[in-house]
Amino acid sequence: MSKRTKRKVLTAISVAICLATTACQVRAARRDYAFDGKISRKVLDNYLSRAITFCEILNPDRIEKQLKGDVDDNIRMLTNTGAKFIGRAIYMWGGESRLDGLLERARPVVEKIHAADPDIILQAAAFEIVSKQVETLKIPKWVFDEFRLDFESRSFDYEAMLYPDGHRVDRWRSGSSVPDMSRLETRMWFFYLAARYIDIGVEAIHFGQVEIMDDKDPDHIGWRDMMARVRSYAAKKARRHILLADAHVPSGGIVHDGKLMFDFHSFPLRIDEVVAEPQKGVLKVGYLDSIFNRSKGGQTPSSWTCDSLPYIVELDNFGSSRRPGQNIGMHYIWGYDEICWFAHQPKEYRDYWLKYAWDWIRKTDPNGYLQMPGARTLANPVNGKNWYWANIPSPKVPSAFGQEKTIKQIWTQP
Repeated sequence: MSKRTKRKVLTAISVAICLATTACQVRAARRDYAFDGKISRKVLDNYLSRAITFCEILNPDRIEKQLKGDVDDNIRMLTNTGAKFIGRAIYMWGGESRLDGLLERARPVVEKIHAADPDIILQAAAFEIVSKQVETLKIPKWVFDEFRLDFESRSFDYEAMLYPDGHRVDRWRSGSSVPDMSRLETRMWFFYLAARYIDIGVEAIHFGQVEIMDDKDPDHIGWRDMMARVRSYAAKKARRHILLADAHVPSGGIVHDGKLMFDFHSFPLRIDEVVAEPQKGVLKVGYLDSIFNRSKGGQTPSSWTCDSLPYIVELDNFGSSRRPGQNIGMHYIWGYDEICWFAHQPKEYRDYWLKYAWDWIRKTDPNGYLQMPGARTLANPVNGKNWYWANIPSPKVPSAFGQEKTIKQIWTQP
């Protein structure tokens, strides 16, 4: 064998060894996202550690006509960063008459996202609101069948979902109230809404402020009944035969006879002002009703047990105060809601703060994960921008705020 041939052979062997080593490293680094029917603690943690809020990503008309976004660029952003759990991808805040059209437009976007990454979980939301518009929707026979009721040709009944004593009625505005889950009509509506979301490929639902829909039912009988029905439906109809459910739980969680109602918990970050440094914010254990070190444990819906249920914390939107930018205390951060405060900061501080919050949470409570901000409404516009996009600014999304690279860096750090 000539020297030249030997060199070629050795080079080929070296390349083969390198490729094999790289393949082994890739396999070793590959995170487990496999589940069906139940989800393990490890897989759930893997998903929550790649959670991002991307409000209304399944509402293409609103994204492209009103919010100056781009569906394809959003999908590019999610796959580029490695996002796996997409929070609040579809929802309504009242306005229930829009449901059929919303779902029809969402379905092809769901298919496009799952074609790009079939592991991705899309989360819907069923919030603590019902409006008179619910009466525009006919109740299908399968809902009556689920509750073993005789079929009636009728629509949902708004008044039949409310607290009978007037409690929390018109809480949001006239004709928009907090529903009472102890009432049968409310359970029928939430079951119907959850099933419609599951049918388009949604695999998770955020149920909002559960505890204000439960004021007359301390044992959570209504919620436990409704959730059992939704989980049974998901076992038959969902993509991977399970629905991952969560809610905002200021109490730390809902547990009955040692069994947790939800698969994981969620809550706003509850950021405290650094009074000596205007506009700066920090996280603290025990600040207001923050969930750090308070997530209750028990037996999960997937049958494993824990001392503290995994949770995500988010930069929430709830409307800013009348004194934005000022230190007024309460749940506001410098007078803003959380996402508005974040969006109003310089880019360098936004990038720094995501890294700080991620590290602080992981060191303070290993059960918690920062749900990254991807897309969210801004009650206080920033230079005319009324929607926060984390995407890299581009001709497709010129109003983006540019945290995409930082999110990817945080998620790919050792």
